[in-house]
Amino acid sequence: MKTSGVSLLLGVCVLLLSALTVSAVSLTVSPNLQQFFTGASVSLTCEGQLGSDGWTVKRDTGSGTESCGAGGRGFRRLNGSSCLLDEFKPVSGVYWCEGEAGEKSEEVNITVSDKHVILEIPALPVRTGSDVTLRCKKKTGGTAAAYFYCNGRPVRPKSEKIITINVQQSDEGLYWCATDEFGSSPQSFLRVRGPSTTDLVTTTKEATTTITSLTNTHISSSSTLLSPAPSPSPLSFFVFPIVAAIGSLVLVVLVLFVLHLLWKKRTGRYQSAPVNDVTYAEVTSRAWTNKTPVSQQEVIYSSLRTNTTER
Repeated sequence: MKTSGVSLLLGVCVLLLSALTVSAVSLTVSPNLQQFFTGASVSLTCEGQLGSDGWTVKRDTGSGTESCGAGGRGFRRLNGSSCLLDEFKPVSGVYWCEGEAGEKSEEVNITVSDKHVILEIPALPVRTGSDVTLRCKKKTGGTAAAYFYCNGRPVRPKSEKIITINVQQSDEGLYWCATDEFGSSPQSFLRVRGPSTTDLVTTTKEATTTITSLTNTHISSSSTLLSPAPSPSPLSFFVFPIVAAIGSLVLVVLVLFVLHLLWKKRTGRYQSAPVNDVTYAEVTSRAWTNKTPVSQQEVIYSSLRTNTTER
C-alpha cells in the first residue's frame, strides 16, 4: 500500500512538471544571437506547443511599442508566421511576443550595430551546465582575437579568438569583447536559467523508476525471507474439521456429566444405598454369687434394622 502511495505521489509530480513544459508562446530568434551588423537578416517567430495563432512580434526601441508588419507604427515585414528583421541602421530594442488578450512572452534584447566588431552571444537564456561559445566577430568577416569581459572583469587573462564557458548561475551578466585593432563590441546580457522542465521531468521519471525498482526488490527480498509454509494437502481440509468436531463433542459431554453430578449432590439425591448387613456378637455374662463366679454362656442376637428409605 505504501508503495502504491509513493508511486501515485511521484506520478502526480511528473504530471505537474509535464504541464509546465506546455508553456505559453515564446519568441525565438534565428540565428540565436543578440548582436548583428546592419543589413543582417534576422527571423523572429512566436512559437508554442499549443500554437501561436493571435500572437504578434512586438518591440520597444525607446520610442514606443511597434508591431511587426503593421502600418504606421510597424516595423519590417511578415513572412508567414515569422517577422523578418533586416535593419540598415543601428538600433537596439527589446522584442517579445504578445497575444490578443495582452499576455506577453519573455523579452529578448537585440542590438543592430555598425561598429567594426560585435560579440556573438546567445539571445535566448542558457541552461546551467551547458557550454556557451563566445566570439568577437569582425564586420569585414572572420573572428578577431579579443579580451572578453563579464561585469567589468576579464573572463580570460589573455586575448583569444574563441572562448567556451560551461555555464553556471554565477556566469550570468553583461558581456562584451575588446580588441587592440578594432575597438570594442556593444554590451549584451547573458541570461542563465536552471535545468529545463524537460530535464526535471526526465529526472523525476528516473527517480520514480528507481524508487519503484528498489521497492519491488525490497518486497521480493521480504517475500523470500518470510516465505509462507507449504500449503496443506486437500485431505487435511476434511480431517481437521472432523477431529475438531469430535473433540468438541466429547468435551461438551464431559462437562454436562460433571454438571449433572454436581447438581444431584447439591439436591441430596445422589446418596449411596446402605448395605443390609447383620452383625453377630458373642457376649459372655458372668454372675457373681457368693463371690463364686458362675460361668454362663448366652447368645445375644442383635436386632436387625432394615433401612427402607426409598430413593
